[in-house]
Amino acid sequence: MAGWIEFAMIKQTLPLMRVLEQYGVGGLRRSGKDQWRGRCPLHKGEGRDTFHVNTARQLFHCFSCGAGGSVLDLVAVLEQCDVREAARRLAAWGSLPAANASGAPVWFKQPTVTEKNKLRPLRFRLHGVDGGHPYLAIRGIAPRTAAEFEIGFYGGPGLLSRRLVFPIYDEVGQLVAYRGRSLDGTEPRYKFPAGFAKSQVLFNLHRAAASGEPSVVVVEGFFDCLRVHQAGFHSVVALMGSALYDRQQRRLCFRSSAKSRKRHLAHGRSIASENSSVCLVSGGPGLVALDPGT
Repeated sequence: MAGWIEFAMIKQTLPLMRVLEQYGVGGLRRSGKDQWRGRCPLHKGEGRDTFHVNTARQLFHCFSCGAGGSVLDLVAVLEQCDVREAARRLAAWGSLPAANASGAPVWFKQPTVTEKNKLRPLRFRLHGVDGGHPYLAIRGIAPRTAAEFEIGFYGGPGLLSRRLVFPIYDEVGQLVAYRGRSLDGTEPRYKFPAGFAKSQVLFNLHRAAASGEPSVVVVEGFFDCLRVHQAGFHSVVALMGSALYDRQQRRLCFRSSAKSRKRHLAHGRSIASENSSVCLVSGGPGLVALDPGT
């Protein structure tokens, strides 16, 4: 499929420090293993140590203006564009392929003009999210996975205060919402912004499609999605509830072979927790699903 951008490949191939150098950002000082800091090139403030780069995790954060994220987020701010356009520019600059030899995965279908996502990209990001909260370890989520998915405990003000927050991206990698999970029994357990159309997106779809895998695993829970991903199967998406809506189904073209389905079903069983079951979804011959038991 012409124009398909592999977000994961770009983030893995283009180091943050190299990109910063190309944009003329210098003067960063080593402050520890894999750690660099200096003046922020985004808001150009006076603070000498507000801008931090972690080269092991390939993430940046400014403690003054609040900007942070991956190399794609950095370029999006520097170039005043969205994440997908930033990926295109980096792909061209880094001599990376803009598409797989066979295009996007066969199970992924780009939206038509009439199906374009009506959700508007968020104009902000939550900052001060604690990816080291003990609850993540209890649920089997490694620190590296929490950092990659930008999840953690948010103690700041607002709708999702004192909840575990999950950023939600649309199919082209634009941040469109956050979901907050209660940790103290407060209802509702899961909270979305008012008016958020859960039927329009699938959690982690942009990463799954960028993986280039021939099949996709669909799970009901966000935590199941994280565990499958960190187990090495990156082509995994999660529902926004307990139902697979029509628009979500249209993003998934079920074309994989019986042999492929059998292999991925077995793989899914090996990943599933003891409280999960694995089944093929009726009517979806290319789909493997993990269905949480409780």
